[in-house]
Amino acid sequence: MALRARKPEAVTKRLKLFMFGPAGVGKTTAAISFPNAYIIDCERGTENYDKLITSGNSVVYQTVDINDVIAEVKSLLTEKHEFRTLVIDPITPIYNDLLEKCEARVGSDFGRHYGAANKEMKRLANLIMALDMNVVITAHAKTEYGENLRKLGYTFDGWRQLDYWFDLVIELGKKGRKRMGKVVKTRLETFPDEDAFEWSYDAIKSRYDAATLEREANVVKLADPRQVAEIQALLNVVRLPEGLVEKWFSKANVDQWEDMPADAIAKCIEYVKSRFPTAVAA
Repeated sequence: MALRARKPEAVTKRLKLFMFGPAGVGKTTAAISFPNAYIIDCERGTENYDKLITSGNSVVYQTVDINDVIAEVKSLLTEKHEFRTLVIDPITPIYNDLLEKCEARVGSDFGRHYGAANKEMKRLANLIMALDMNVVITAHAKTEYGENLRKLGYTFDGWRQLDYWFDLVIELGKKGRKRMGKVVKTRLETFPDEDAFEWSYDAIKSRYDAATLEREANVVKLADPRQVAEIQALLNVVRLPEGLVEKWFSKANVDQWEDMPADAIAKCIEYVKSRFPTAVAA
């Protein structure tokens, strides 16, 4: 078999930014400074910033229910709109609310509620990363301890895998009256590791491609209910090679048929039909 590896090509992506910091450093102000933002407010933190939000042509939706958040993200993914950035501020209450609901549903023995909650958080993360929008998510901070309870600093409070999904993670703090950002994780050359800078949207824009930050979002057509029903019916009568469905999900970065792009699920349907055409015809 011929080798299939190729040299990598530069890819221009929308900004995926995760920020955390202790109370009072201005996480909400930092997040909503992005213009044309669709803001999911999880602590009513935007209520004192109506002028800033209006001047930025942004809007606000308030919830802590992950199902509401997923529904809004899917709408942003599939419908034409004027927004450039999704802001979730902060995501910590969403995760805490989800843990409580999962504990009520599956119990807490052996950490079952964490497993159930993390599965839903992964679904949300997959949808967020599929968005052709900038994504800015904030989280509460909590103290990080080392050996002998020695305080190391702060880390984020929430789903432990959160930082994995983002190209840029910034810890916010204060230096006098200035709001400062410290890069704690990066995949971006213009934001080197451990770099510290005075936070502002203009500071971000000066280091990132402005056209990419501010261009119109492209939409995606996801699987419709008919396609989902068809593939599920087919899989009730057709036996596929072990692990194939999981491979399809992994390639599409989804965890369920409802979140798969329409063209991708159409190919899956055709493949399954080709494996058992007599059963399909019947």
